[in-house]
Amino acid sequence: MQNFVYGNRTKIIFGKGTEKTVGVETAAYAKRILLHHSGGHAVKSGLLDTIKESLKAASVEWVELSGVKPNPRLSLVYQGVEICKKEKLSFVLAVGGGSAIDSSKAIALGARYDGDVWDFYDRKKTAVEALPVATVLTIPAAGSESSISSVITDERGPWKQSVNEECIRPVFSILNPELTYSLPPYQTACGVADMLAHIMERYFTREGHVELTDELCEGTMRAIIRNARKIFNGGTQNYDARAEIMWAGSIAHNNLLSTGRIGDWASHAIEHELSALYDIAHGAGLSVIFPAWIKYNIKEDTPRLARFAAKIWGVDGAYYDFEQAALEGVFRMKNFFRSIGLPVTFADLKLPTDRIPEMAKRAVKFGPVGTYKKLDAKDVEAIYRIAAEET
Repeated sequence: MQNFVYGNRTKIIFGKGTEKTVGVETAAYAKRILLHHSGGHAVKSGLLDTIKESLKAASVEWVELSGVKPNPRLSLVYQGVEICKKEKLSFVLAVGGGSAIDSSKAIALGARYDGDVWDFYDRKKTAVEALPVATVLTIPAAGSESSISSVITDERGPWKQSVNEECIRPVFSILNPELTYSLPPYQTACGVADMLAHIMERYFTREGHVELTDELCEGTMRAIIRNARKIFNGGTQNYDARAEIMWAGSIAHNNLLSTGRIGDWASHAIEHELSALYDIAHGAGLSVIFPAWIKYNIKEDTPRLARFAAKIWGVDGAYYDFEQAALEGVFRMKNFFRSIGLPVTFADLKLPTDRIPEMAKRAVKFGPVGTYKKLDAKDVEAIYRIAAEET
């Protein structure tokens, strides 16, 4: 087990009606804030009106910036940074899912920086300070509500890059599972794939003696799968299942499951090229890439992959050798993704294959990706081709 320091400053406010406390919670930090959201579901559902009433009651003033899209854009971040500086705002409140939260984190970084905020995402500068950020979560998926991560797309490339720094971890996050009842099924499914991928990136490690976090990873993945099946089997408004999924999404990416271990993160880097170039949902890209990544790595560490098949997908090792068990796990994983309406191949996403070599080179822009097996452009291309050639 690796040495580690674990801390998480995010105050989680979980449960029914908790969005009504946002004004009081925000007032503890600032009286003039940026209110950042997509302008879609939060408005139509009446959630934004509830939030504004709460802010007003707590004497918190706001400047509103809507327009967040999936794979949040740098151009909108620039607008937010300009507003924060011009209006002397000292806090950013995100309402929505990972895209709104990641965009808010980027704005918070840029508001405290004299240069181009993209410098942090392009690894030219290291982020050390940001405005405080808080969230009202509506889409369980990215785990950004309690993580140190922000992923932004620069349309000029297009490039999709991340920042991972403690200074952008939200100070509080409000999680009401009721707010997820009206999510479209595909959005719910993409969220499930995203949170499973966050755990798998941590689970596939070379580090030994991490039994506790192995068990935590496995238990959280099983809970996600079990409750996703409940939701997709007629339980759209099953509060308990929605609550399990929402809390699991936060646990998946708040670094608790990383303690003592070194994660991989190759699949995220590989997927980012798909969503950067083709603007697909991140979770949908991950449901295509992760099974292909596992198949490519089966020869590298078959016992770990066979354990994953057994513990998560119920593959009985008595009937398979390690490699067969791992392959059966991939088969069952893809069947699960299909059962909740997710793609598992390039063809499912109607993606062309002509840019695979280009994407492979872009994925390793900063050097080989992954730690489970370091992958160069040739390896990444092979993974794309597995995903492209399978049916």
